[in-house]
Amino acid sequence: MMKLPSQTIFYTIERAIKGYRRFAQRNLNQTIENLTIDQALLIIFINKYPELSQNEIGKLIFKDNASVTRMIELMIKKEYLKRTVNLKDRRKYNLSITNKGKKAITDSSSIILSNRESALKGISDNEINQLKNILTKIIDNCKSK
Repeated sequence: MMKLPSQTIFYTIERAIKGYRRFAQRNLNQTIENLTIDQALLIIFINKYPELSQNEIGKLIFKDNASVTRMIELMIKKEYLKRTVNLKDRRKYNLSITNKGKKAITDSSSIILSNRESALKGISDNEINQLKNILTKIIDNCKSK
């Protein structure tokens, strides 16, 4: 007999992810209005790794290229990012972080670290490593062969 979804490990994993995302977003909203966790991660990665392509940044934040493009457009509109033409290749653009974006990076970075610390409170490094190993096995088992 097939188990109910709520009786599977995948349900628990999904619940943990969604619970963490709600918790993290709620904490971010207390300091920065109109900025999602994904948008914060986007500008953090653009700032830290300016050489990465849009596609590479998308992989880091689990977003496809179209989603990253929409996020970048929105972040420009919200004045967290500025776009200029690349002088070496006029088909490309350079993205830079505005002063508003730099403040958001500073504020959101400390919130993200605090969120992670709170979520992992009472969980040992050994338990975290065990969980990583188990989840990696699930990921490997789901890869097409």
